[in-house]
Amino acid sequence: MNRILHICLLFSGFCFAQKITVADLEIKLEPGATEELMYGFAAGDRVIFTIIPNGAPISEITVMQYPDVIKYRGQEIKKEEKNEFTVTDKSVFVFKFTNKAKGKRSCKVMLQRVAKNADTKNFNTAVKWATVQDTVYNALTKDVVAGYDTLRVQKTRRVVASEKKYEELVLDKSQRVNAKTSLGDTKAAVAFTLPVNNTSKDETKKVVAWAYWVGVGEESNEFWKQNRKLIVEGVKGVATYFTSPLGGVAAGALTSLALPVNGEDVQYALVNEFNSTLFFKDKAYKAYDDGKGIAAYKRFTDATLLQGKFYMALANDNYIQPLDVNVKVSAIIEHVKYKDEKYMDTTITPRYEKKIVREPQIVTTKIPVTFDYK
Repeated sequence: MNRILHICLLFSGFCFAQKITVADLEIKLEPGATEELMYGFAAGDRVIFTIIPNGAPISEITVMQYPDVIKYRGQEIKKEEKNEFTVTDKSVFVFKFTNKAKGKRSCKVMLQRVAKNADTKNFNTAVKWATVQDTVYNALTKDVVAGYDTLRVQKTRRVVASEKKYEELVLDKSQRVNAKTSLGDTKAAVAFTLPVNNTSKDETKKVVAWAYWVGVGEESNEFWKQNRKLIVEGVKGVATYFTSPLGGVAAGALTSLALPVNGEDVQYALVNEFNSTLFFKDKAYKAYDDGKGIAAYKRFTDATLLQGKFYMALANDNYIQPLDVNVKVSAIIEHVKYKDEKYMDTTITPRYEKKIVREPQIVTTKIPVTFDYK
């Protein structure tokens, strides 16, 4: 039994020691040219590398385990050479042939392997290319935050010292408008200019709203008195910065005023100077507001209408009765005063210092790998 086992072991060892031809070819090199061969080997392979120059010597032959382990390097090879080396782990080998001469060169190459065991006997020595990603670290000198410096400085800023609103009476005028049978003109206009906005370092005054009232005769005057009574009894305690019903309308505190329903009416139009001229010439005109009635009022807050000169144009179509028309205008003024205020301002400034840092970078490359690489 021991004799049979011994024979089997010898036969097995003989099989594993068999030389397997990987390459048997002729390399032809042009002047200054380089040729490369790549093959994969299994761990434990014994590689036999035979070179036979054809006449003239080969300038240089290098065998390298990828990527940079030199297994053999020969120069000016004139005669047959045989080299052997053992593969420590599965890898790709590069066989590099270089011709530095001015003439052509050639050589025969025999590449054989002896497998370590039966598991690697049929190892595929072909090579393929694989795309791999690797992380490399670049050393850079950078300014990095080492700490923070806190600085407190006393500064001065402008702040609101006081702010108030109040009503300013712009116009309160009674205008006679003649009847058609009179010798006078049946049209009239009352001009008024809104208070001019004022801005300085210490204060600002500006018109924020305004309103007008147009009323004919004693009937409208009686209703004006009723509206004033409403201010005294109802609204005054809520908003004290206006003093008249029209001021309440301009401030937005009153949404409606009592108006007469009986009495003589007047045609009215709130216009600029140019359209006032058109109104007197009985031509088409554009008005900011117009109408016909015993009394009327309107509030304005549009920023484009808070400054300038305006005209209340009036017309009487009554044949006999002249009209006494009362025109009132009230504006709401916003008055703001400013003062200097001292305060402490805190500034936090980062403090930097130079340091060498390593920054990762993903590099994608293609490398030769054995055929069974996954």
